[in-house]
Amino acid sequence: MKMTSAKAAKYLKTLKEERDALIRDENKASVFNATSAEDIDAVRPAYDYEMTKGRIDEVEGKIRAVRHALNIFNTTTVVPEMGMTIDSLLMYIPYLTDKKAKLVRMTSRLPRERAGGRAFYEQGVVDYTIANYDIDTVKRDLDAVSDELAKAQLALDLVNSTVELDIPV
Repeated sequence: MKMTSAKAAKYLKTLKEERDALIRDENKASVFNATSAEDIDAVRPAYDYEMTKGRIDEVEGKIRAVRHALNIFNTTTVVPEMGMTIDSLLMYIPYLTDKKAKLVRMTSRLPRERAGGRAFYEQGVVDYTIANYDIDTVKRDLDAVSDELAKAQLALDLVNSTVELDIPV
């Protein structure tokens, strides 16, 4: 079956929900309570161990097949705009996100800010926190990292929504 990785991810989610529902139903129906005064067969829930086991195994097999196909796709498909495979890009994006967050913190500083508690002010001592870097340079780096992050995310989205892979299910 051919589908994009975005569709494969949705299919995988559906398979996991199906498996979880089967397991929930099995947990409810595989045991039951009855009093000694009840007809046990009359209160016995419908449950077939062999059929349930087979259905869960079948869905698990599909989950493994989709995950494997996605893993191969991610390690072999190069995102042209970025010149790296999807799996490399999936590691690069969090790096850029963290880097951007750090640069945002750095650019939010004033070149010189008052620091310290009230006791310092009462004693006539003013303590300062001073940025030991050029804030304008950091702002330029922030713009560049933001642009790179957006480019990477858009390129990944494009590949995930347009390039098809084979899912053997």
